[in-house]
Amino acid sequence: MAKKKPCTVNQRTIKKEKHTVPLLNIPIRLSDYAGGIFKTIPSRKGMKKAIDKGVVSVNGTRAETATLLFGGEVITLISTSKENKPILTLDLEICFENDHLAIINKPPGILVSGNKKKTIVNALPHNLKKSSAIDALDRPKPVHRLDFPTSGLLLVAKSYSAMIALNKLFKTRSIQKTYFAITYGSLKSQGTIQNPIDGKKAYTEYKVIKSVVSEKFEYLNLVTLFPKTGRKHQLRIHLSQINSPILGDKKYGKKEVISSGKGLYLHASKLIFKDPISNEIISVESKLPKKFTRIFDKL
Repeated sequence: MAKKKPCTVNQRTIKKEKHTVPLLNIPIRLSDYAGGIFKTIPSRKGMKKAIDKGVVSVNGTRAETATLLFGGEVITLISTSKENKPILTLDLEICFENDHLAIINKPPGILVSGNKKKTIVNALPHNLKKSSAIDALDRPKPVHRLDFPTSGLLLVAKSYSAMIALNKLFKTRSIQKTYFAITYGSLKSQGTIQNPIDGKKAYTEYKVIKSVVSEKFEYLNLVTLFPKTGRKHQLRIHLSQINSPILGDKKYGKKEVISSGKGLYLHASKLIFKDPISNEIISVESKLPKKFTRIFDKL
């Protein structure tokens, strides 16, 4: 007789958050008001999804995005979260950390988040100190994303207040981001790319630091990139659009050119912003990966 396999039970914790709307001078739609009022869903987009799922109510009645608020209403959010989330034993380089936020150096070839165990999210509890903030998150949470093959600096929130404030900084483009990439093909010394991505405005500034002649690629260029917007795959798409794709980019590179076996040559190298909790200016920079310096060995 075959042995019975042990059962794994994924228990869920039900959380209920309430918010009372203060008196308003003019009525306002729920979708315009609700962004940031709940700790678990700090963004307006996230709240719209929650409303559509039917987990938001106003005065006990299921809410709609167009529900009008006049003041005095009680908005309730019911959410569920899995218990015993996995912790990945993976050592990460910590570039900065305080009680509310941290900056880690993400290695290439790992997802920031997702359903798999091997993600940055699951590795954060192993690497970061437990926050002593009153509104500390149960688990640290990245406030932006880097692609699976991209390396470099990733900003992480450790408290609810930091998560909400950092999301606002990204929304208002108050965080300066600098990337380095190696591209191939002929490229002007500097320029701006403003081609829309998925129908949305996208803006990238670039500057070529050095170019070398390449028998295989015509030219290899070490490029500094300054994204002013944060569209998905923005830098990779924009450089491909000006006929100088990032080396190792299998998705947006030229099909006739065999890509390098060293992965994608794109690195998030610098972050500058004002800490929304302490108001100090934080400026963190990470070194270029060795695969960059092997091509441009004098750097």
